[in-house]
Amino acid sequence: MSATRVIAPSPDGGATLGVLRAFGVAALAALETAALDAELLLAATAGVPRSAVIAFPERAVSADVAARYRALVARRAAGEPVAYLLGRKEFYSLDLEVTPDVLIPRPETELLVEHALARLPAGERRAVLDLGTGSGAIALAIKHARPAADVTAADASDAALEVAARNAARLGLAVRFVRSDWFAALAGERFDLIACNPPYVRSDDPALEELKFEPRAALDGGGDGLAAFRAVLARAREHLAPEGLLLFEHGHDQRGALVALAAAHGFEPAALAADYARQPRVAVLAPR
Repeated sequence: MSATRVIAPSPDGGATLGVLRAFGVAALAALETAALDAELLLAATAGVPRSAVIAFPERAVSADVAARYRALVARRAAGEPVAYLLGRKEFYSLDLEVTPDVLIPRPETELLVEHALARLPAGERRAVLDLGTGSGAIALAIKHARPAADVTAADASDAALEVAARNAARLGLAVRFVRSDWFAALAGERFDLIACNPPYVRSDDPALEELKFEPRAALDGGGDGLAAFRAVLARAREHLAPEGLLLFEHGHDQRGALVALAAAHGFEPAALAADYARQPRVAVLAPR
C-alpha cells in the first residue's frame, strides 16, 4: 500500500494509527527502541509504510488490525524480537526471512562479509563455504556481491536450511545447501574461503537468557565459548585450497584465546578487525 492511500474509517470498532502507535510506545516504554518497534509492528500489521504511521495518525484501521497489533505488542513486551514478529530482517541490503529456527543476523556480521568480499576478486570463480549458515545471510550476501563464486552453505539444522533455501529461491541466488555438522558431510571438498560465524557465547553467560527466543545451538559455545572454534579449526586445513583463508566472527573478549587456538592448529592471523563499536570481532586466518 502506498503512503498516499487513505484507509477508510471503519465502523467496526477499529482505531487510528495514532492511537495504536501511542498504545504501542507506552506498552514498550521499558525498551530503548519502543517507538521504532511500535511503528514497525504497526506498519506491518496495517499494511502501510512506517512513514504513514508517523505522517497520518488520523487514519483508521479495522478492529481486526488493532487486535492483531496489540497481540504483537504484548509479545514484544515479553521480549520476543521484532525480527521474529515480522518474520524478516535486512542483512547486507538483502531482505531475509527469519524464524525462531535461525539466529537473527546482526550488523556486526556484515563485517565478516566485507572481509570475505575483499578477498574474493569480482568476476573470478572461487569456491566459498559458509559454515553454520543459519538463515543463509553470509552465503547469500557473498553470492549476491560475487555472482561468479561457487557458494556452499552448510548447517546441521534441517529447519535452518529450509529457511536459508527459501531465502535463496526468493532472491534468485544459486547457492548449494548441505546438511552438515561442521565439515562432516564435506569430505574431500576444498574451498578458497571458509566463512564461519559460530556459536561463541559462554554457556554460563547471562546473555543467553536475554537471547532465549533464538536457537541456543546457534549461540552457546560451551564453557569457555570456544568449543565451535576448536571443532572447525581441527579440520579446516584439510578443507582449504592452497592459499585459502578461514574467516571467523568471534566474541569481543575472545581474540587472544582464538589466535592462540588457531596457532595450535597451524594458522596465523592474516588480518584482525574491529566492528563498528570498535570491539574485536573478525579474524582472518591463513595456514602457516
